[in-house]
Amino acid sequence: MNVVWPINGWFFGPIALWTYFRWGRVKAKNLEKEDNRGSAAKVFVSTSHCSAGCSFGDAIGVPIVAMTGIMIAGSTLFAHYTVEFILAYLFGIIFQFYAIYPMNKEDGKLQALKQAVKADSLSLLAFEIGMFGWMAIVEYVLFTEPPKPTEPTYWFMMQIAMILGFLTSYPANKLLIKKGLKEAM
Repeated sequence: MNVVWPINGWFFGPIALWTYFRWGRVKAKNLEKEDNRGSAAKVFVSTSHCSAGCSFGDAIGVPIVAMTGIMIAGSTLFAHYTVEFILAYLFGIIFQFYAIYPMNKEDGKLQALKQAVKADSLSLLAFEIGMFGWMAIVEYVLFTEPPKPTEPTYWFMMQIAMILGFLTSYPANKLLIKKGLKEAM
């Protein structure tokens, strides 16, 4: 979670800071005490964890596509979707693995990896649907000439996309927690 909060701060700004002091630090301070946060707060923190892995992969994927000029089906946007999804999935699983494995070392690394895939796949997919949906609107509706990754407008649109990704992944995280496939954080 030490990495999660700063990454979420990138797109959530003051909201991430508020939630860190309201729910993140409380969790860290009360490890041995009963956790008094409500279920919505726990789902929010779990969604923050998922969103950090996704947005980190997305943020790394943008410059890769921009610098290489990769296109898929004649579209830079489809290249962004592909590269960013792969990286978001990779980082999402890594983040989840390092949340699961230390608490369950006796089960082994392979089992922790399987649990990480179960815990993060649906929420990551939901995040990317929200994010990619917004970026399609940016590309095809809002601008006659879509902003480029070298422009501040592009990154502002990415921040909005990540907030929307967070919002679309919240219900998925809630479901995963309810079904016991993901730990409430």
